[in-house]
Amino acid sequence: MKSINDRSQDIGPFVSQTDDGVIICRCEEITKGEIRQAIHDGMFTVNEIRRYLRSGMGLCQGQTCGRLVKNIVVQELDVIPAQLDPATSRSPMRPVEMKVLGNEEVTHV
Repeated sequence: MKSINDRSQDIGPFVSQTDDGVIICRCEEITKGEIRQAIHDGMFTVNEIRRYLRSGMGLCQGQTCGRLVKNIVVQELDVIPAQLDPATSRSPMRPVEMKVLGNEEVTHV
């Protein structure tokens, strides 16, 4: 069994699959192939993939794609799911204009 922390292990070459075009992260429009390629580029954890591709950083904050990304990592690295640290969870959020945070009065011209 492979170890998630052993980066010296060869996981083999990236070989494209027929479903690589499937969108996994809808908020950031990231495909399964892009996630698989990131793993072959050396991103072995969900948080590394998140920083590398921005998967899970959209409006839903990974509530939709988090489990899918984790399953892709498990399959590509041939590890058990318990070996992966959970991704950092955040609440879904919306962008807020700075004038709202600064309590500025909004005037319309």
